[in-house]
Amino acid sequence: MAEQRAKVRAGKRPAASGGASELVFLALGGLGEIGMNCYLYGTGPADKRQWLMVDIGITFPEGEFDPGVDVILPDLRFIEDDHVDLAGIVITHAHEDHFGALIELWPRLKVPVHATPFTAQLLKAKLAEGGNRVKIPIKEIPVSSTFKVGAFDLEFVAVAHSIPEPQALLIKTAEGKVLHTGDWKIEPTPYGSGTDTDAQRLTQIGLDGVDALICDSTNAMREGRSPSETEVAVSLAAEIKKCSGAVAVTIFSSNVARMQAISDAAKATGRTLVVAGRAMHRMIAVAMETGHLRPDFRYHDQDHFQHLAPEKALLLCTGSQGEQRAALARIADNEHPVIRLTPRDTVIFSSRTIPGNEKVVGRIQNRLVERGIQIITDADALVHVTGHPRRDELREMYGWVKPRIAIPMHGEARHLAANAALAKTCGVPQVMVVRNGDIVRLAPGDGAVIDEAPTGRLFRDGRLLVESTEGPVRDRRKLAQVGIAVVSLVLDTRGNIAADPDVVLDGIPETDTEGRDILDLVIDAVDGTLKSFPPKRRLDQERLEEAVRKTVRGTIDHAWGKRPIVKVMTATVEG
Repeated sequence: MAEQRAKVRAGKRPAASGGASELVFLALGGLGEIGMNCYLYGTGPADKRQWLMVDIGITFPEGEFDPGVDVILPDLRFIEDDHVDLAGIVITHAHEDHFGALIELWPRLKVPVHATPFTAQLLKAKLAEGGNRVKIPIKEIPVSSTFKVGAFDLEFVAVAHSIPEPQALLIKTAEGKVLHTGDWKIEPTPYGSGTDTDAQRLTQIGLDGVDALICDSTNAMREGRSPSETEVAVSLAAEIKKCSGAVAVTIFSSNVARMQAISDAAKATGRTLVVAGRAMHRMIAVAMETGHLRPDFRYHDQDHFQHLAPEKALLLCTGSQGEQRAALARIADNEHPVIRLTPRDTVIFSSRTIPGNEKVVGRIQNRLVERGIQIITDADALVHVTGHPRRDELREMYGWVKPRIAIPMHGEARHLAANAALAKTCGVPQVMVVRNGDIVRLAPGDGAVIDEAPTGRLFRDGRLLVESTEGPVRDRRKLAQVGIAVVSLVLDTRGNIAADPDVVLDGIPETDTEGRDILDLVIDAVDGTLKSFPPKRRLDQERLEEAVRKTVRGTIDHAWGKRPIVKVMTATVEG
């Protein structure tokens, strides 16, 4: 495989591609990372393929590596090409890492979007919050049903996960069949409106024959089986019953079954459910509209919290991932407008910390503990369960589907490798570990990497989308490491110095190891450079500024041991 990929990157395609009609697979995100899921399936000959996009999600920045970035989106330049035929988009479920980039990137694609009723309604709610500036044609597809998008015959297959209506996707083309699992687990005792993975239908799909299985790898390193949502519901109620003061529970806002469990726990313990966080309110509204919360689900807005005795309050709030503007972060800093917690109270983290969010979640937990508030996490009790399959569940999936080819997806390199090794032990004839950008032939014949597509990341930076490899984010990374020096020069039209140079240092130490003022050292160096240029040579502004820039960088490097960003600006006045 490594040799074949090397040939592709050297511009040489393996034989057996030519003009033959093929079923191919390509990830623009989701292979080698958790999040930003965006997958493409193509059918037809290489020069005339039609494509289907499955999911279009976001991932989150990793703190100091992505300063100022709000979220990260996949780079769609390959499928944006005017010559590429995209038939449509199918969303497997409504988690942000699977559909969070849709609204921002859809104007670049302008094709119909297919989703189950819950996902469609949640998407419409998000569009409404944004003022419906984007008009996306959304086609609601019933769960566990068949439909057609262009040259693709499709079938939704019900699976279990931590959100309503998750679906695997069976894709049939003239060249072959592939099952894309989406996010899934096995849930023998679902809670609320949740469902189990449809083992009977998956077994029949396997009996009918499948060329490839593209399978979730998130928990491929963990042995055993994932616990059930019903077990978590029982454990949560028991933990809440032990608490004497107010109880706050933070969850992923999309986990509707967990919402129902917390509502039931409130009733069982004689508490009143209060909800804080816009995302939570939006999710509840859509879940009730689509029948995924029981009609007797009752709650109050956050303003009601202050009117309750602590032992009667059960708060459901956003912020499980340490989001700065979410309710829990403000509660931890004692800055929430209406909610105050005291040392008698308890916060339950009924969630898993997404990789990369450990520091911000840890900060909130530490802040709560410093204030004497008890915290309970999944290390203390069964208050959370994953929505992804562990190794025994993966073994069952491979046993049901019996694919000819297995390709792990949805995971970092270590997760993909673990899933691949497991697939081999399950007897899958061909297992391929590929990365974003690899175009993989799935059928006919053996799987092979036959080409490579451009991939990358887009940063949402305020209101803008910028490429990760260029622009302001790259500059901010350097600023965070070495600071900046700004020098202002004023010359007259003859090259004479019309005013003393002005220097500003930001993010740079004030003194060196000998106690000398670094600002004074820089000003002296600038003065020396100016004097070394006769007036006529100073009129070569570009050359003068470059000389000053090098002088300032060298002076600060000698004093500090780091080379900052240096900006030199020259103003010319009449003289």
